Amino acid sequence: MAKKQFKAESKRLLDLMINSIYTNKEIFLREIISNASDAIDKLCYQSLTDDQVGLNRDDFRIDVILDKEARTITVRDNGIGMTQQEAENNLGVIARSGSYAFKSELGEKKDEELNIIGQFGVGFYSAFMVSDEVTVLTRRYGEETATRWYSAGADGYTVTEDTRPSAGTDVIMHLKPDTEDEDYSTYLETWKIRSLIKKYSDYVRWPICMDVERSERFDTGEKNEDGSAKYDYKTVTENETINSMIPIWQRSKSEVSDEDCMKFYKEKFHAQKDPCALVRINAEGQVSYKAMLFVPGETDEMYLIREDREGITLYSNGVMIMEKCEKLTHDYFEFVKGVVDSPDLSLNISREILQHDRQLKIIGQNIEKRIKGELEKLQKEDRPKYEEFFKNFGIHLKAGVCEEYGMQKDFLRDLLLFYTSEDRQLTLKEYVSNMPESQKAIYYATADTVKHAMSLPQCEEVRSRGYELIYLTSALDEMVVQTLMDYEGKKFCNVVTEDLGFETEEEKKAVEERNTESKDLLDFVKESLGEEVAKVRLSGKLATQPSALTTEGGITLEMEKYFQHGPNQEMRSIKATRVLEVNPDNAMFKALQTAWNDGDKEKAAGIAKILNTLAKLMAGVEIEDPASFTKQIADLF
Repeated sequence: MAKKQFKAESKRLLDLMINSIYTNKEIFLREIISNASDAIDKLCYQSLTDDQVGLNRDDFRIDVILDKEARTITVRDNGIGMTQQEAENNLGVIARSGSYAFKSELGEKKDEELNIIGQFGVGFYSAFMVSDEVTVLTRRYGEETATRWYSAGADGYTVTEDTRPSAGTDVIMHLKPDTEDEDYSTYLETWKIRSLIKKYSDYVRWPICMDVERSERFDTGEKNEDGSAKYDYKTVTENETINSMIPIWQRSKSEVSDEDCMKFYKEKFHAQKDPCALVRINAEGQVSYKAMLFVPGETDEMYLIREDREGITLYSNGVMIMEKCEKLTHDYFEFVKGVVDSPDLSLNISREILQHDRQLKIIGQNIEKRIKGELEKLQKEDRPKYEEFFKNFGIHLKAGVCEEYGMQKDFLRDLLLFYTSEDRQLTLKEYVSNMPESQKAIYYATADTVKHAMSLPQCEEVRSRGYELIYLTSALDEMVVQTLMDYEGKKFCNVVTEDLGFETEEEKKAVEERNTESKDLLDFVKESLGEEVAKVRLSGKLATQPSALTTEGGITLEMEKYFQHGPNQEMRSIKATRVLEVNPDNAMFKALQTAWNDGDKEKAAGIAKILNTLAKLMAGVEIEDPASFTKQIADLF
């Protein structure tokens, strides 16, 4: 038969297919195998009502045949095949899908066991990304003759009559010559094809078979010098089923135990420890899907900077669509690993990304609720394990609270843990439920460690009243409480920078009066310290410590430290507005007053500097000149 031309728009589409639609050439094998699977699905469905098919379910298979000498890859199936007219219609007109037409004909009669993958009629042409010639030998079930369709690309195709012993299709791809940029010959290697099948088509429901060579030891019949049997090795070729077929997440809980799921997790994700939580979902409704998700029991120190970190793999009918689908969950759950498999996804033409994400959003919202529910269950039933989880991945949840202007804060807040001592962590719900009636706020202090935060002088009065504090150890922690603002009507109160609400109006007035009375002395202290502090004042917060360093405005000392050591050079100049608070009842202030009243301004300035340095030490601020501080103390004696 004379060569036929693709339609003009089909020529353009074929060129687009080869050069633009698919971002990864290796995807071609997934597409051809998916088409073969569809063809078997159709014949298997027909066999339910046609006893002439003569094949049992176990008889269906897909074979992948490599021929290095001929430079060909053949994908063979014993599915329904095509007539000559169907070959012309389906292969001669790009974007016409026989599978899509078949699904449309079934309508409401579609059997839930029948999962047709192909919809667009373009996957076949992905073969031209790696092939310069493609031959299709196909015979329709019920027909006596076969059809040979051949094309060397956009210049056209030929269709001729041929023979084939039984129904089915062979897709024979002749690989392009190797170039400096592309090593097409690698697709003729068994290990490469095997890895592609495992990666993309491991859960296609029909066995995918190919010849695999392996070394086998055999007894030569001879003896070694010590009289032991002499062995040698020979290469043996065996036809093996490469794919797993039925994925573990598609099987019911009665068939697969949680222990089986843990084993799958360790094998798939190369983990040493069991996951700390398992989520299994079989959802039907607006969007049907099955999922098996794992919260890791350990973290990789390089996780946040690794580009190849695992996540949730997206499948459609057992065919991998995305190896890491970032759209399924927000970043705060990016540590979750596992699989989601749905027949209801709106795939784009290349099946590499989603055409619409409505279904994905529904699935994502549902699995996030399930993940949260499983974590809350773990929090209540196995607190040590939850605390280990939070140690590993709490930073993700904290960041999630702060992102998107706090859009997710209500969803995440009950998953957070906060230290209330060096060895005790509470949720906000637990903290609030423990609060005495007299406590009006959630008090917190921030430092570089819990121990340091506990030692801050501003915490003394809070603890003296029998109230617990939350201790924060990072700038991110501060951003979390600032984003949350309150919990169940209880406001967060920074004991270092905010009014604790303990003083009566009379007490506040008394402190103001003492500040007024000591104004000249406080101005002198401010002048002695120069630009180190913006203000100096007497405080009613301090119980035993002589002084404390606090701040005004939105930048705290911990934020200042964060900016100074952060990656952004411009933000390193951001400074907190420092305020030195002095305890008027402490002996050091009285010594300051005495030196001032006696006119010994040099001694008074020395005491002022010591008060400021002590406040710095308590606040965890680095002292620039420790030797000078030591001399200041020595000079007092």
